Amino acid sequence: MQRILFLLIFWLYVHKVIAQKSQNKAVDLLENLMKAKPEYFSSILSNRDSLNVQIIYTQIDRDKNNKPSFTEYSFNLNNDHYFYPASTVKMPVAFLALEKLNELNKAGLNRNTTMITDSNSEKEEIIFTDPKTENSKPSVANYVKQIFLVSDNDAFNRLYEFVGQQTIQQKLKEKGYSDAVIRHRLQISLTDAQNRLTNPVSFYDTLGNLVYHQDEQNSKAIFPLLNKKVGKGYFKGSQFINEPLDFSLKNRLYLQDLHHIQRSLLFPESVDTKQRINISKDDRDFILHWMSAYPEESKYPYYDTAHYWDAYCKFLLIGSEKASIPSNIRIFNKVGDAYGFLTDIAYIIDTEKKIEFMLCATIYCNSDGILNDDKYDYETVGYPFMKHLGQLIYEYELKRKRKFVPNLNEFIIDYKKNQ
Repeated sequence: MQRILFLLIFWLYVHKVIAQKSQNKAVDLLENLMKAKPEYFSSILSNRDSLNVQIIYTQIDRDKNNKPSFTEYSFNLNNDHYFYPASTVKMPVAFLALEKLNELNKAGLNRNTTMITDSNSEKEEIIFTDPKTENSKPSVANYVKQIFLVSDNDAFNRLYEFVGQQTIQQKLKEKGYSDAVIRHRLQISLTDAQNRLTNPVSFYDTLGNLVYHQDEQNSKAIFPLLNKKVGKGYFKGSQFINEPLDFSLKNRLYLQDLHHIQRSLLFPESVDTKQRINISKDDRDFILHWMSAYPEESKYPYYDTAHYWDAYCKFLLIGSEKASIPSNIRIFNKVGDAYGFLTDIAYIIDTEKKIEFMLCATIYCNSDGILNDDKYDYETVGYPFMKHLGQLIYEYELKRKRKFVPNLNEFIIDYKKNQ
């Protein structure tokens, strides 16, 4: 009896040790993978904090009914380590613009309805035409396309104005992202008060009849306190300011929030109902199309491939390479780069090898600590890191055993349609 008890205790101890080792291995998965490639990642690992590197990798496994389950791994994730989200904020605002159209539920109002942006205040832009469209008429659909194809700032600003600062904040909070802050337009210098004020917007049908009008909005949003300063100096025009740049009135989105916002669109059934984007299947298909399309696959707007190559907005796996991406690989993503911060939020599939994974990362590429000098380390540090990280996880996924091969038909898109 004592021998049996001893063996049982010993077995439990061994099982606990094995489980602990397995857990530790899982926790350190990303670090261990990078350590195995010192030629690419030794500097990243040694300078993880000064480079503010943060990574989230999600493995996706399907059951026999193709239902996905998710295992999330992270590296150096820390919400106290602020990074400027730059153009990644365009993704949730694009989602919310389509959600708003759906929830307004007005006859004749949809993503293709002509959208006219008026102005009541100084520095507000008036937009009656859009030369990038087939019929020169602005619309939510064309703004969404421009956001995902080439990360157009004006397109984002129009959707920011349509949704409204206060609604953006309220909706993100309702969906569980209580610390998210999207409070300003991009690539235009405005005061906090000016960013709270958003333009009147009107929608017209094909006959020129008014379908919906939205008055000027003045946001009363109360934002979480953000006491963040970055760098050691910055330029304001031609003047050098010898102190850190204050980011307290700038946007903030945690990496995991961006990751989960994207997942709520890609795999809506995998998140709580309140987190889902309330849009039609047709609108979701539209986003998936343009989130993964290349500039050359758009007829309207037309983009010159000499300036807008396949990987123009695909950092992970590709970096800054201008070569074509293999036809069996598609990247559904949104990137951002500004002030030396480089970020990519991606879902990557290989329809030939039958693999899929989610990967997002951010890195600070500004070794001299000076902001607004246009001297960032994107080419020497940021893009190579993104390329090698994407390749590292891709190669790991090729070897990873799966019980069931994923059916990726949902994400296989005919890019010759709806150009």
